Amino acid sequence: MNEPLSGLTLLVLDDEPLLRKQISAHLERLGADVMQVADVAGARRLAADFDFDFAFLDVNLPDGLGTDLLKEKVFRPATGVIVMTANGGIGGAVEAMRLGAIDYLVKPFDPAELPLVVRRAQHSRQSARAIEHRQSKPDDDGFFFGSALGGVHTQLDKILAADRRMGEHLPPVLIVGETGTGKSTIARWLHRNGPRAGQELVEVNCSALPENLAESELFGHERGAFTDAKSARLGLFEAASGGSLFLDELPSLSPGLQAKVLTAIEDAKIRRVGGNKAISVDARIIAATNRDLKAAVAAKEFREDLYHRLDLYRVVIPPLRDRGEDVLKLAGRLITATCRRHRVSEKRISKPGSARMLAYLWPGNVRELMHEIERAVVFEEGSELDFPHLSGAAASGSASLPATEWFNPAFRYPADGFSLDQAIDRLVKRALEQTDGNVSGAARLLGVTRDYVRYRMDGGKRVDG
Repeated sequence: MNEPLSGLTLLVLDDEPLLRKQISAHLERLGADVMQVADVAGARRLAADFDFDFAFLDVNLPDGLGTDLLKEKVFRPATGVIVMTANGGIGGAVEAMRLGAIDYLVKPFDPAELPLVVRRAQHSRQSARAIEHRQSKPDDDGFFFGSALGGVHTQLDKILAADRRMGEHLPPVLIVGETGTGKSTIARWLHRNGPRAGQELVEVNCSALPENLAESELFGHERGAFTDAKSARLGLFEAASGGSLFLDELPSLSPGLQAKVLTAIEDAKIRRVGGNKAISVDARIIAATNRDLKAAVAAKEFREDLYHRLDLYRVVIPPLRDRGEDVLKLAGRLITATCRRHRVSEKRISKPGSARMLAYLWPGNVRELMHEIERAVVFEEGSELDFPHLSGAAASGSASLPATEWFNPAFRYPADGFSLDQAIDRLVKRALEQTDGNVSGAARLLGVTRDYVRYRMDGGKRVDG
């Protein structure tokens, strides 16, 4: 049974017994815990003892005005107040909104309106909380995929097509790539082009969350849950409900929090710190990592069950060094945008600059490319950019290495392992590029059979005949 208000605690203040019971009964059928009271004094006592998610307040009551409770700031800041007023009392409703109410209902009203009003109020609270984690987003509407990221684009289109078929309760997406490859940008692109584009995208860098505050930040807390919890606080899962929650560097969370994230994904419910009620959430999870999660699972540093739950939709972003000529095309777009931002004449990459860019390994990926372009546009004179800094970058690139030498002397195997398969694929791809796609020519360069080259081209699947 669908209970859209499950987990919410509501207060109904009205001196008309029949209407008060009618409203309360309807809200309870929708899954809410409801407390009802007939006067301002009773509401004041309940507000002192309980944390309400929302309060429905009549205006004119036997012992005062419901709006007096707003003036007195009786309710916690996290409580959403909805005013109920009779025809002709719109002026009181406007005053209530000025005092902090987030919506109003005009009596008589159809009880079927109640869940719609609560949903509007929830969205208002979510938006206020989400603003705290809204990132400064670059204008990435023209995100450059290029030929090298054609497979990524195809995978994203498949995810969006599946999303449109499913509608609600969208499965998580896992984005994998080295630092600086554009995982955050891809997450924004996916949200902006998906069915939840009109809702909030809440972004959080899990590695930046202090261990002692991470649970409260993600799942919220109730008043008194810990020493500094002066009032209840909405968590980021709740703030993103109906929209998307981007969890960057998810593996940095502790195993205990990873378990809670898994529960939130599987049950679509969370429990605030210090709370005892389950709160329904419907946040589309987009997780990102620069780590090999299989290796992290093997090392007992990431939960295997969470890994399998996240791995339904996986998007792998290749590093910039594997994107070939697309590096120059992307650089050209970034140069145009940077020149426009700094209000300088359009610049282009010189031939020596192009050679340096193609030879460099870009350990910092797109983020490093953006930095180098900014530096070149600001400091290099003339209309052509040479990128001389890349010539002496032997420690992180290959610009100073002879073209016949494959390994960079500064190369070190990463602590989390090295993929020999990917290295072989790069060698095969480079040979095919050099022979303009001629399989026989590539096989001769590599000293292998044509069948082996086809095998690698087919993603490691066996090719018969």
